[in-house]
Amino acid sequence: MLVQQRTIKRPVSMSGIGLHTGTQCTMTFRPAPENFGIRFRRVDIGGSPEIPADVDHVVEVARGTTLGIGDVRVHTTEHVLAAIVGLLIDNIIIDIDGIEPPIGDGSAKPYVDVLQEAGFEMQDSPKDYLVIDQMVEYKDEKRGVHIVALPTDDFRMTVMVDYNNPALGSQHTGIFNLEQEFVPEFSMCRTFCFLHEVEQLREAGLIKGGSLDNAIVIADRDLPDDELRRVADKLGIKESIFLGGHGQPINNKALRFKNEPARHKLLDMLGDLALIGVPLKAHILAARPGHAANVEFAKVVRKLYQQKKIVKKYQHEKKQGIVFDVNALQRILPHRYPFLLVDKIIEFKLNERCVGVKSVSANEQFFQGHFPGAPVMPGVLIIEGMAQTGGILLLDGSDTNDRLVLFMGINNAKFRRQVVPGDQLVYELTMVNRRSKVCTMRGEAYVDGQLVCEAEMMATIVDRPKLPKS
Repeated sequence: MLVQQRTIKRPVSMSGIGLHTGTQCTMTFRPAPENFGIRFRRVDIGGSPEIPADVDHVVEVARGTTLGIGDVRVHTTEHVLAAIVGLLIDNIIIDIDGIEPPIGDGSAKPYVDVLQEAGFEMQDSPKDYLVIDQMVEYKDEKRGVHIVALPTDDFRMTVMVDYNNPALGSQHTGIFNLEQEFVPEFSMCRTFCFLHEVEQLREAGLIKGGSLDNAIVIADRDLPDDELRRVADKLGIKESIFLGGHGQPINNKALRFKNEPARHKLLDMLGDLALIGVPLKAHILAARPGHAANVEFAKVVRKLYQQKKIVKKYQHEKKQGIVFDVNALQRILPHRYPFLLVDKIIEFKLNERCVGVKSVSANEQFFQGHFPGAPVMPGVLIIEGMAQTGGILLLDGSDTNDRLVLFMGINNAKFRRQVVPGDQLVYELTMVNRRSKVCTMRGEAYVDGQLVCEAEMMATIVDRPKLPKS
C-alpha cells in the first residue's frame, strides 16, 4: 500500500450526459494540496461553492449518492469517487459545470482513463490510514443487509448480492489488492437494472440520460414486441430492441465479466466508502449492499475515525484501559488543582457516551472543612466532576484552547449516598440531545456499582475570552 499522499499532475477534463438528470456537463479534475481531500466544485454557480466528499454532505441516496451543501447539489457521485480511491488518489478538486457527472459507459473506466492521462504526483505528507482494530458492524434486518469491517493490515473487500430474482440469482466477488486489481478487474464494470424497474425509475424522474450504451438492462420477464417497443420509447432508444435469454442483458449485450453486476456493486460501495474521508486498513464484508446502507455504514466508520483522531490529538501515550490520562485531560479541560475532579477517562464514544474516574483521597482539600471529623465529598463537587466528564463528551475535534463549556442548567439532581475518602467515583455521561452549540446530557455517578448521584445537565459552548497581553 502507498505510504505518501498523492494527487494528479495536471488538470484533465471530460464531458457527457448525466445518467439520472439527463443534463450535459463538463467535469475537470484538478490537482489539490496535501490534506485537502476530495471536493466537488460547482463552477456554474456564483462563487463556485465547494462540496466536501464526505458522509456529512450526503443529501440523497435514491439509485445514487447525491452530495449537497445548502441548495447546491452534485448527483451520482459514486463512480467518480470509486475511480479516485481506486487509483489511490487522496487530494483532488473536481470542477463540474452541471448537476451530475457524465455517466460515460456506466462504469468508472472513463474517469480512470482521464485520471491516468493526467498522471500522479506523490506528496510529502503521509497517508492518514484508519486502521480498524475491532469489528465495526451495520445491519438492516428489513433489507437483509449486513456489512462489517474486520481488522487486517491492508485493504480488502468482499461483496455478496442476492436480489431474490431468478434472473440474476446470487453473486459474489472480492478485491484483495486495490493497486493491482481495481483497474483491470473492476473499473469497467457497468451499472445495471432489471427490465421491470425501467418504467418505475423513469416515472420517478430518474434515468433521464439512461440508454443501452451506459447501462445493462437485465431481462427478468417476457414482454410482447409492442410492449417492449413501448418501454424502449420511454428510454428514448431508437435502435431495434429484443430480449435474449432469461437473466441475460437486453439485445444480448455481452457482459464484461460473468459476475459483472456483483463487481459493479463492489465498485459502488468503494465509491460510497470514499465518503469516510480517509483510506482504510480493513477487510470489508458486505451482504446485499446498496447506497443507503453503504452511506449508513460509512457514517459509523467516519465517526470512529473522528473519535480516534481526537484521542490521538490529546493522548500522546497509549495506556491499557485508558482513553485520556490526567495529562491529556489537562490539554482538554481548563480546570487545574484543586478543581480538576476527573483523574482519567476510560470510555469515549463520540457524541454518545463518556466514562470518567475520580479516586477520592483523604488528602482532598475540601475535606478540611467538609466536615472535620466526618469527611464527606460535597454533592456539588460530584456534579462538577460529572460536568467535567461531560466537557470531554463534547469534544468534536475543534481546538479546545479557543472554547469553554458553560453549564446552563441542572435538573432532577438526586444524591443517593455519601462519598467518602477511599471511594472511587465512576462518572457515566450520556448525550441526550445536541444542537449546534447547546446540548443536554444525563449524568450518573457510581461507587462500587452503586448509584450515588444523578442529574440532567444542559451546557453551551462559547468562545474563550481573550486575555490581555501583559
